[in-house]
Order: sequence, then structure tokens, then C-alpha cells
Amino acid sequence: MKTNRNTQSNDYERYVVQEPFPLLEWLLAHLHESKSKIKATLKGGGIKVNGKIVTQFDYPLTEGMKISVSKSKRNDMFKSRYVKIVYEDRHLLVIEKNIGILSMAGGHSSLTVKAVLDNYLHKSRQNCTAHVVHRLDRDTSGLMIYAKDIQTEQLLEHDWHNVVYDRRYVAVVSGEVENDEGTIASWLKDNRAYITFSSPVDNGGKYAVTHFRVLKRSPYHSLVEYRLETGRKNQIRVHSADMGHPVCGDTKYGNGDDPCGRLCLHAYVLCFYHPVTHERMEFEAPIPPAFMKVFK
Repeated sequence: MKTNRNTQSNDYERYVVQEPFPLLEWLLAHLHESKSKIKATLKGGGIKVNGKIVTQFDYPLTEGMKISVSKSKRNDMFKSRYVKIVYEDRHLLVIEKNIGILSMAGGHSSLTVKAVLDNYLHKSRQNCTAHVVHRLDRDTSGLMIYAKDIQTEQLLEHDWHNVVYDRRYVAVVSGEVENDEGTIASWLKDNRAYITFSSPVDNGGKYAVTHFRVLKRSPYHSLVEYRLETGRKNQIRVHSADMGHPVCGDTKYGNGDDPCGRLCLHAYVLCFYHPVTHERMEFEAPIPPAFMKVFK
């Protein structure tokens, strides 16, 4: 089945039909979303054919017809102040997490991204649950992947460093970083109080490598992009402190500098090969406006 995807407007994704097909069958083949979600979009008036709203599942498409799919209607079933769905197909979800929510259950908190997604998957009648693949701290925002089944989760987890080919964070750090770019490397090890210690020599911990690049500077702060070569616990926060420029708002490894009233760390680029289709998937979440205000 062939299709041409045209330019996107702010509200609609636009396509041109290349072969005759019933509308629902065409949508299932090209939108990479669950059947229940596509049906809800269709019922809710989110599909236009040649500029007119169509809700008929078996509406006959012919070559050259123009399909418009509403972006907002596609996400009407999901509303959360903590989680935004950036991408969804039958195998996985890419989400943008807000601060103040755990990636998965921990301690006594029931507010988790997994719980929010499980509730959505149940309400949208998808016969699956969200499986955690990687984690972000409660007070770190940004992009994450959740699998919809065990097989996809294992494909991602077991080959994570080959599947994910670009993963970057951005942070506001204390002070003016002198070098435009550089690399920090050390061994990281947790103590019994869950504090991560850094050592230039092997301390029995795990070797960690972080590459950094300065995006903006002021006399008091720097906006720094971090690219992880390894994915160790608290790696960016500890390596930033090692540089003498801790992440702002970091109550554990910081120096009390808190211009935004939050941990100023955001996972803003996530690029990976789809574990099932092997397509290149590239996502970028905007840098939080509060970070940019520090440099105005």
C-alpha cells in the first residue's frame, strides 16, 4: 500500500491517497496507532476527505483524494497535566514527562507515569499496559519511551545502547562554564544513603562518560547540552557538580542556586531505531521556557 505524506499544518497532518481502499483500512495502515484510537478519531470528526469531515468507516477512497487528520482530535482521549503523548503506535509510546511525577512506582507515591498511561490504555480499550524501559527522576522533565508489551520492552532494554543513537539533555547550571565543550569521565558509586560519589580512579562503581556543549551563558548561569555515552544513575547531576557548575535547583548535588524553582534538567532529544519496524524515530521536546528566561 502506498501513500504520499504532504506538509503538516499546525492542526492537521495531510496525506494523498495512492491506491483505492476503505477509509478505516487506510487509516490503520498509515497512522501507526491503535484501532480503538483511530476509530475514536474518526467518530469524533477528526478525519477530513477532500476538505469534508467523514465519519463513515468504509468510506471508499480513490487515488488522488486528500486526507487530513486532526492532531488535537487524536489526543482528545488523553489529558494529563503531568504527561503528554508525543507519539503512539501498537508497540510503544513516546511521552514528555513533566516534573513532579515518578516514572514508575517507588515508595508510597501512587502518582506515576506508568499509572497515568495504564489508565489511558484501559479507557481507550487497548488490551495492554505500559512497560517501563528507562527512567527519569521525579524532578527531571522530558522524553521517555514506554513499551506496550513485554516483547517490545525486552527488545529495547536488551539492546538499549544500539537502539538509542542520540539522547541529549539540557540543563541550567550554576556559574559561567569556561569551555565551549568537553567531556567528563569518572567512576560513579552509590553509598548506603543513595548518594552517588564520583572518583577519577576505579572505586568499585561504574565508569561514566558525559559530553557537554555550552548553548548560552550569562555571568551567573550557563545553558548546557549533555550527551550521554553511558547511562548511569545521577550521571549528569554528579558530573555537573564535578565541573564546579552543578545543575540549578539540585537539592542533593547543588549549591543552593535555584533560579527556576525546580531541578533545571530536561531530556530534550531522543532518537532511536524502532525495535519492531527498525525505522529511525527522532523526537525533540522544547527547552522549558523557564530555562530560557534565566538568560534574558
